[in-house]
Amino acid sequence: MSIEITVSGMRFLARLETERAPKTCARFLTMLPLKTKIIQARWSGESAWIPFGELDLDLGYENHTSYPAPGHLLLYPGGISETEILFPYGSTVFASKMGQLAGNHFATIYEGNELLPELGRIVMWEGAQEITFKEQARP
Repeated sequence: MSIEITVSGMRFLARLETERAPKTCARFLTMLPLKTKIIQARWSGESAWIPFGELDLDLGYENHTSYPAPGHLLLYPGGISETEILFPYGSTVFASKMGQLAGNHFATIYEGNELLPELGRIVMWEGAQEITFKEQARP
């Protein structure tokens, strides 16, 4: 299953990692369609994030990592830091003011990867951007 992500006039397609993170993917799908803001991460390097505050997703860890590759989307279920989606566009070590974190790798961008550096530039220099996630329309 794929999701379509649009932000700043750019379009990305991402594959849900349903085999490796089934609970996280199922929970994420209940949040769709999702329209929110994405901002530059403060502690994670070349990454943007979508904060959800104290939202309780009732998830534990699965397919979790602190070192996502560009385009490997993480959902952090909360705990020692707030619930969030991490959207790496370059070199990233997932962290918060509390220290290093691990998030659930739930989706991998497979179309639009060449746009990730531009997304990073926009979020860094132009600030918060509207972002939309929705299930990809079937042909």
